[in-house]
Amino acid sequence: MTTIIHATDPAEFLGLVPALAGFTPRQSIVMLPFHGTRTQGAMRIDLPAGDVDPDRFADVALRALLQVPDTDAVAVVVYTDDGPADVPDGLLLPHLFLAEAFVDVCAHAGLRVVEALCVTPHGWGDYLDDVPQVRPLADIPAAPAVPGVGDVSGDQLAGAELPRSDLVERESVGRALRDLGDAIEHMTHGTATGSENPIAIVAAEVVLDDLPLFVEHLLDSPSDDDPFTCAALLWCLNRPPLRDAILVQWAADLDFGYRAFDAQLAFSSDRTTVPDAIGEVFMGRGPRPDLDRLGCALQVVRSAAARAPRHAKVGALTAAAWLSWAMGRSSHAGTYVDEALRLEPGHSMASLISSILAAAMLPEWALRRP
Repeated sequence: MTTIIHATDPAEFLGLVPALAGFTPRQSIVMLPFHGTRTQGAMRIDLPAGDVDPDRFADVALRALLQVPDTDAVAVVVYTDDGPADVPDGLLLPHLFLAEAFVDVCAHAGLRVVEALCVTPHGWGDYLDDVPQVRPLADIPAAPAVPGVGDVSGDQLAGAELPRSDLVERESVGRALRDLGDAIEHMTHGTATGSENPIAIVAAEVVLDDLPLFVEHLLDSPSDDDPFTCAALLWCLNRPPLRDAILVQWAADLDFGYRAFDAQLAFSSDRTTVPDAIGEVFMGRGPRPDLDRLGCALQVVRSAAARAPRHAKVGALTAAAWLSWAMGRSSHAGTYVDEALRLEPGHSMASLISSILAAAMLPEWALRRP
């Protein structure tokens, strides 16, 4: 189902941006790619530091914009906490040089510029006006209701916080993770002593016997608070071959998960080539995943990250970053990956995702028009 919303002037257009983005941007540059007279959504980039080269930044922003197929026009909105400056000739809108550089590169690329606007705490303005003015924020109507889009009053980081957990939960999961690790170690090396925690043995058997089925069942009960279930997932997510197979399974289906799991085990044992189909999913290419399925997976790993002891958090945080990126939520992905790198600087997967985010790369399926 397609929802069509019309904007007849810049103020009405600004009222639409939160509905298109899914949040109310802050300290951001928002680009809205158009095909003809329609836009399918919004792309957000953090406002850069004051010493950035405007032309270089505009080039990066344009490359991100042109990832969207069939783009022939663009609207840009700068959301800033800075106010306009008084100059002898009138007013100077904040980040004017950045906006001008972006408008210029778009024009040189043959893109029509629909709007170039600025929203500040003091009001909003139009970069394309010959004589800039600051108009009241009250002119901007409330964001319209759009099916499938909830509350948009929060900024781009709203909802990225991990669920609450307490010390008792984290200690319980930590003990379960220790016992599970011991059980798996003894089972795989045939050194079981009989003193292992019987619950840990059962959890280890579930993981070792059929990992894809185990992680598939997690999507049916994302709120499962069993410490051994959480520990088993954390154990897997902190082992890159298993983590990667789990992520592409959640982006596809159970059958694909079995293929990915077998391929990752083969790669780990004899360094055979991982099938292209698995690598393509991991890089965001191929059929568009079921967003509800990815959302359940994200809920699962966010809960695991919240309840994990400090030394076991990174795998779940990295998984949360990839799942957020796969859903087109790069701002949330950045939050998780930054925390992962704070806990483990140089972590390979977290560093890769950080580089992807820095290059403003999005998964192809997020850019494809429905």
